[in-house]
Amino acid sequence: MTPFEPVIGLEVHAQLKTDTKIFCGCSTRFGAPPNTHTCPVCLGMPGVLPMLNKKVVDYTIRMALATHCSVAPRSRFARKNYFYPDLPKGYQISQYELPIAEHGHIEIQIDGQDRRIGLTRIHMEEDAGKLVHDPDRPISRVDLNRTGVPLMEIVSDPDLRSAEEAGAYLRHLRAIVRWIDIGDGNMEEGSFRCDANVSIRPKGSEVLGTRTEIKNLNSFRNVEKAIRYEIARQTEILLGGGAVVQETRLWDPDKGSTFSMRGKEEAHDYRYFPDPDLLPLVIDEAWVEQVRCELPELPDKRRARFVQAYRLPETDAGVLTASRELADYFETCLKGFNQPKMVANWVMGSLLALLNAEDKSIEQSPISADDLAGLLRLIDEGTISGKIAKTVFDEMAAAGKTAKQIVREKGWVQVSDGGAIEAVVDQVLAASPDEVARYRKGQVKLMGFFVGQVMKATKGKANPKIVNEILTKKLSEVH
Repeated sequence: MTPFEPVIGLEVHAQLKTDTKIFCGCSTRFGAPPNTHTCPVCLGMPGVLPMLNKKVVDYTIRMALATHCSVAPRSRFARKNYFYPDLPKGYQISQYELPIAEHGHIEIQIDGQDRRIGLTRIHMEEDAGKLVHDPDRPISRVDLNRTGVPLMEIVSDPDLRSAEEAGAYLRHLRAIVRWIDIGDGNMEEGSFRCDANVSIRPKGSEVLGTRTEIKNLNSFRNVEKAIRYEIARQTEILLGGGAVVQETRLWDPDKGSTFSMRGKEEAHDYRYFPDPDLLPLVIDEAWVEQVRCELPELPDKRRARFVQAYRLPETDAGVLTASRELADYFETCLKGFNQPKMVANWVMGSLLALLNAEDKSIEQSPISADDLAGLLRLIDEGTISGKIAKTVFDEMAAAGKTAKQIVREKGWVQVSDGGAIEAVVDQVLAASPDEVARYRKGQVKLMGFFVGQVMKATKGKANPKIVNEILTKKLSEVH
């Protein structure tokens, strides 16, 4: 048992889903040829002036409201000065003393327990460019397409206590960004990035330990792995009588370890000062309320509504509200078949299994919500059995047809004629005298055998409910 407690804070950079950059009209589209989405403003040419993209502000206010932050009536941009080849101006336009939003929180669940994680601040800034390293020669090239792409930085309080909590926080934050439609949260393309600040301290202590910042975290799994490694590294240092050095470290996913990049900078190293080319940003209450009115129902509220209105278990509601699109699919299906638990089971079971197997999102589902509702109606009406429904579902996904079309073409209509089923039951019982005798002596588990034989004889078409009723009656008769 370690004597130390981890203290973790995350700095998340989310690219905002605007068509143009934060201070100029250049495109933000990913994947263009190098240095084609640039202009004198984002390249920092002499004499140019930045002009703030209003949609960037709208989107950041949207995130602030979704995470219970206070929106500042007055904020301003600052210049963060440092020199690197991918930063053409020699400074980055960001926010420092007066960010747009502060003091929020989000709720996460760990092992069935709710945890509130505080947000220190949210602010806007521009992205830097990208260095492209030549695999064959010791040179790097600079692509400035990303320079000036709008970012929203979300800084958590040091409230996280494990790699698992950090992963849950990060996934929930990304889900909110996607839910309110301000970013795509794509970590592979760099539009959702995370730096982790990690320290440890003696359990019970309120004094923060020396922290290290870990960069180059491009997936949820790598975030968790890097934090676990760093906690173990710092623990080993302190137990050995050493001292943790404050520094920036990089995560090497191939080696599964962090390594030192540079000494950790402090705010004064960046020589922040207010940007003289940009006026202070004034946001009145009417602006905030306009954005608030445009917000969709947020995931926490929707999850609570699913539990209360549809009587779903918390776990089901959590899965169904993992994304706005999945929640919409579920409720659209309910409009055509209003049995929430049955719909939830099919969406979470067969549908998500299909999408995972084909690596598709819910928006790419080959079966629409209306068509799934049609399938469930056939089960409920007794037209097909639950077993046949699984086969129909697979056919729907492969052929793009409705359940009714497939059932009609294949002749899979369920047999509910009591007389026809009774005749098959009589045949099964006549062919299984030993099993009948054992059942009547108390081996009631043989009921499953008889049902299976009837279903086999009818090629799965017999109504299971009627089969069970007839079998129970026949087997209880005195002979």
